[in-house]
Amino acid sequence: MLRIVLPKGSLERQTFELFADADLAIRRSSEVDYRATIDDPRVADVRILRPQEIPVYVADGLFDLGITGRDWIEETGAEVHSLGVLSYNKATADPIRVVLAVDAASRIDRVEDLPSGARVATEYPRLTERFLLAHEVHADVRLSYGATEAKVPEIADAVVEITETGRALRAAGLRIVATVLESYPELIANPAAAADPAKAHAMGQLLTLLQGALTARSQVLVKLNVAEGDLERVIAVLPSMKAPTVSKLFGNGGFAIETVVPKSAINVLIPELKDRGASDVLELPLSKIVP
Repeated sequence: MLRIVLPKGSLERQTFELFADADLAIRRSSEVDYRATIDDPRVADVRILRPQEIPVYVADGLFDLGITGRDWIEETGAEVHSLGVLSYNKATADPIRVVLAVDAASRIDRVEDLPSGARVATEYPRLTERFLLAHEVHADVRLSYGATEAKVPEIADAVVEITETGRALRAAGLRIVATVLESYPELIANPAAAADPAKAHAMGQLLTLLQGALTARSQVLVKLNVAEGDLERVIAVLPSMKAPTVSKLFGNGGFAIETVVPKSAINVLIPELKDRGASDVLELPLSKIVP
């Protein structure tokens, strides 16, 4: 039913892992094959192409559904329907930032400090021009085909480049002056396809699986037993999505509790539970969380 296009390059491995976690495993004959399949009745065809091209291809109706970054949606100006953000990136779960950077020794501290005619190298010429003009800066924006950070100061006075942590820019002797845009991958649809009831329903189901798999990555299921006298003390420190599930154990054995908690807090939570009388504590991974 759905023709899907997925990003090749820096997001490729993370996208494949996400689809596998969502039980939508992508299969292809080799790592360089641009065609793939997903064993799911809602998916008719899968292609793997550069994320820069995906918004235009989806807008043109060559594909019903695609994943690309907000940065490329804004750069191309393609008319697509965004179904939702998918919070993953190349190295972290944080958004990438499109930033304006200059030489670390430069006296430029603000966007407005760029002189008229300043040379700005970027892979995002349209986005950059709009950003600079919004700050009343008239620069010479030049398309860069890569290694953009290496072009300051000999080839360019500034660059507009993507970063997740800023480390690569600092290593290149650059200093970030401003953030142009924050970008996550997004699930985008062709507007006509999204208006089709059957396709829209299938798109929504796929989005549920993908977002459920992403949500589960940061959570774990905790199960434990506790005596009746310690129940309130244990419940007091237990986070949960709504409320912990509490069940009475057979006989007079106390209570069994289970709840979903943030994975980032588990190293502090488990010892605290033991201190408050919990026993038989289990930490279990989750595959999906669908509210």
